Amino acid sequence: MRVLLVDDEALALDRLRTLFADIEDVEVAGQATDGDMALEQIEALAPDLVILDIQMPGRNGLRTAAALEPEKRPEIIFVTAHEHYAPDAFEVDAADYLLKPVRFDRLRQAVNRARRRRELREQAEQSGKLLEEVEALRSKTGSSRSDDAGFWVPERHGHRWVPIESIGWIEAARDYVLLHTETRSHMLRATMAALEEKLDGTGLMRVHRSAFVRPEKVAEVRRANRSLTLVLDDGAHVQVGPSYIDALTDKLGLP
Repeated sequence: MRVLLVDDEALALDRLRTLFADIEDVEVAGQATDGDMALEQIEALAPDLVILDIQMPGRNGLRTAAALEPEKRPEIIFVTAHEHYAPDAFEVDAADYLLKPVRFDRLRQAVNRARRRRELREQAEQSGKLLEEVEALRSKTGSSRSDDAGFWVPERHGHRWVPIESIGWIEAARDYVLLHTETRSHMLRATMAALEEKLDGTGLMRVHRSAFVRPEKVAEVRRANRSLTLVLDDGAHVQVGPSYIDALTDKLGLP
């Protein structure tokens, strides 16, 4: 995985390079010190992942990410000294966000998450045509399974049935969604609006425009100013959207 580092602070760039030296299968392809330079480097280097500081002079990290075409955008991990930027980070479909000073364990976790998202999206795109053919065949012949009970997801050599009851949480990934189970993650081409209708009454609760969570999977709730972040039992961090906070806190029985 080729990585571009973007930060206006030289010490922060040096620290990131040092941390990445201990992460396997990662190559630091380049670095940039502002948003405009980052856009030029992304165009020239085509990195798989960008570590992007939010607070920079001129074009900040959020504006830099928003300037990228969604179809060509690399995976993005935001870095910030302020937790209140988290909701904005997820609005541009970031794989994760890290608080400064960046810890090695969180960086490695975020990189693995970005890597998984990228691999699953590539796999889903390669299998997309086959999935359409399978769905067309199933619509003609019928299916022995209830579509309301789960999803057929593409795999390298076919398709796998994923029961809804096995899904712990779901996140949006551009034109796809990631279905996270206890053993692995699956990527499916679907909209969050369609999922919300299908998941009604299944125990999965919408907590953000780009996320559903099974409440019993929540291990920790973190508050920062008016924002809320869920830490799930698998270590994943999920941002709660402002319009979903009241319903979620009621569901969890939080004061």
